[in-house]
Parts: sequence; C-alpha cells; structure tokens
Amino acid sequence: MSTPQLVVHHDKELMAQAAAARLITKIVDAQTSRGSASVVLTGGRNGNGVLAALAAAPARDAIDWGRLDLWWGDERFLPEGDPERNVTQARKALLDSVPLAPERVHAMPASDGPYGADPDAAAAAYAAELARAAGPENHGPVPTFDVLMLGVGPDTHVASLFPELPAVRETERTVVGVHGAPKPPPTRITLTLPAIRAAREVWLLAAGEDKAQAAAIALSGAGEIQAPAAGAYGRQRTLWLLDTAAAGQLPRSLYPPASA
Repeated sequence: MSTPQLVVHHDKELMAQAAAARLITKIVDAQTSRGSASVVLTGGRNGNGVLAALAAAPARDAIDWGRLDLWWGDERFLPEGDPERNVTQARKALLDSVPLAPERVHAMPASDGPYGADPDAAAAAYAAELARAAGPENHGPVPTFDVLMLGVGPDTHVASLFPELPAVRETERTVVGVHGAPKPPPTRITLTLPAIRAAREVWLLAAGEDKAQAAAIALSGAGEIQAPAAGAYGRQRTLWLLDTAAAGQLPRSLYPPASA
C-alpha cells in the first residue's frame, strides 16, 4: 500500500493538461523500459477531460500507440456505441484520433454483445481477458498496469464501486457485475479493489466543489466500504490530482501551498 500524494491545480483545465502531460511521460518511460505500456482509463468529466487534453498535446506523438494496451476501470452495461458508454466517449475524446492497435484496446462487453443482457457473464469474460494478459511477472490474475486512473464521485465511489454495495466488498474476483447502482444506469461492470491495487500507480481525479467532501472523507482515514476511494491505491504510488475547488475541504497540511 502506497501513501497518497496530492497535487492541487488551479482549475480543472490545468489539472487535465498536467495529468495528460504526466501520462505521456509514464507511457513513454514504460515503453522505453519494458517495450510496452498498460493503462486503465476512466470515464466521467474528469477522465474524458484528461483524454481530450492528451489529444490536444503536441507531445502525444512521443507515444508509440501501437505498443499501448488500454483497459477500463468500469463500464455502463449498455448497447455498443451508446453515447453513455465510457468507451464511446473515450473514442470521441482521443482514441479515434491516434493509431492504436485494435487488438490492444480492451473494451468491456456491451449489453448487446455475446453475453447478452447478463452483466455477470460479461464481467467474468473480462476477468478472463485480464488473466490471459497477465504474465508470470505480474504475480496475479491481472496485468501490472502502469497507470490506472479513477474519477472520484461525490459519494466517494470510484469505478463502479459504490459505498456499501456488494462490489466494494469483493476480495477474490477481479471484475464483477453491478446491479442497482445508485447512479444511472443501474447495471454496470467494474474492476474490484484487488484488481485496482495491482497497478503500479493509481491516479484519482477530482475537480469541482461537488468533489470536495468526497476527497476530504477519503483522505481522512475512512474505511473503504463506506468510502471506496479510500481503498484505491497503487503498488508503488497513489496520486490524487485535484483542482482547488475539490481540495477546498482538505487541511493545507496535506499538500504544499505551491502544489501545482
């Protein structure tokens, strides 16, 4: 377990641009040292903001897009191409504009896919895909992701792990179906905390006043069942990327005055 580090930016636009620049560096470093890189994407306004900033960054050409594996932390269990699906939004923000290898874009199954309307079967299939991608060096059923990004919800949820629901209590499976989520749509697929914690680095993104209380709760020592964001951490690094509004309820002692 790594101790959370905080970086606070003036506003959400600067946060997105800085996160994109940081992500480019991490991907290039991983490709240089290991030949390829593996990143887990997140949806929502902050996750999509980072992807849009990455699309606009001249330095994006430093990435070898053909040697990058992309995964997702969660997905809304909707038909393929639905505008509410995270992968649909990611394609619009970035993926359709860069030369990715199609076989290395690992989208979660859709509700009109081979598993039909069964999110649990779809989740099991995604878990199997992760397991096939894991090598002996990963010491587990998922790859050791270089960076795993998560948006933090106002209720402290990350991915589709909502407070008190069964998915956040999962300790064995790496991917599960979510039924009755309090945020629409109610049916989803999500990585679990054990899968999230396999990442070298976990980045939690929070911008806006509506995220301030969630950040304060998650960083105050709350339990992961009540505050799932508190249980999201990386093997080597856990990084909270916030804007000043989202950091508004945090004690200044948690981050330096000139954080970013």
